[in-house]
Amino acid sequence: MDIVELNKLKDEAIASISAATDNDAVEAIRIKYLGRKGLLPALMKGMKDVEPSERAAMGIAANELKNAVIDGVARRKSELSATDEPKQAASFDYSLPGRWQRIGSMHPITMIIEEAIRIFGKLGFIVAEGPDVETAYNNFEALNTPAHHPSQDERDTFWLHTGELLRTQTSPVQIRTMKEQKPPVRIITPGRCYRRDTTDATHSANFHQIEGLYIESDRKVSLADLKSTMAYFAQEMMGDQVKVRFRPHFFPFTEPSVECDFTCHVCGGSGCRVCKQSGWIEIAGAGMVDPRVLERVGYDPEITSGFAFGMGIERIAMIKYGVNDIRLLYENDMRFLSQF
Repeated sequence: MDIVELNKLKDEAIASISAATDNDAVEAIRIKYLGRKGLLPALMKGMKDVEPSERAAMGIAANELKNAVIDGVARRKSELSATDEPKQAASFDYSLPGRWQRIGSMHPITMIIEEAIRIFGKLGFIVAEGPDVETAYNNFEALNTPAHHPSQDERDTFWLHTGELLRTQTSPVQIRTMKEQKPPVRIITPGRCYRRDTTDATHSANFHQIEGLYIESDRKVSLADLKSTMAYFAQEMMGDQVKVRFRPHFFPFTEPSVECDFTCHVCGGSGCRVCKQSGWIEIAGAGMVDPRVLERVGYDPEITSGFAFGMGIERIAMIKYGVNDIRLLYENDMRFLSQF
């Protein structure tokens, strides 16, 4: 094949592309000329037999053929697409019902967090946040937790090679806030926490907490303030008939410390399977902020007082929505999540 025949082949290709009536025909022409077994690859294989003096001119002509086919195919496909659009628009039946997208909803954990923020917001609490990776001082020492405390063991806490850790509670946010802010302080600290718990129906290595801190320096804060706050939260979250009781307990960072129970919202306190016939459900740990914690953040415990509380978001969600396995909250099963 010489240059004259190559130019003739180019003209034939252009004419064929222009005459094609649909995209399939255009694609067939492209394959005929440029496909792996097409005319141009076969021609290029035979270039070794062309006289050396003619190879340069043959190469230029072959490249012109290739570009002409590529450009022609692209242009013709664009022309055919433009002519198809009015036909497609004309064939669209506007009387057909639309295809509605299913409306999503918030995850139950997010719903509880948002509801808790709303409830405590009515009492003047604002949201404070902190990092998931914390220092041992903020997570333990500043909270009056000694080095020999079991919670600092590697079997209970995720320690990092830097000496930092994945926070075991959102209490470090309280420490950070008090270091930066003078009383009064009124914050809630929702967020994710991490502990080396074996996953089962009621435990998970990662979970969510919401904690609260109320500090005043111009008046004496008492357990009565704490109980009224928890009672208001319980009734707003679980219903008007819910009551609150305190039981003595121990936490390193509060003194005195209490466990806070709500009356069972299922049986109303008469006793059922959910509350194990006791009529009460344990919800939160709380207490008056220990004076040593106040000292570590630079507050004067002689004139400053306050209370703190903390509760698990998953536990509230499980009780409120009747979820019997915490793992359901993390499996992203749409059959379960669509109920909310």
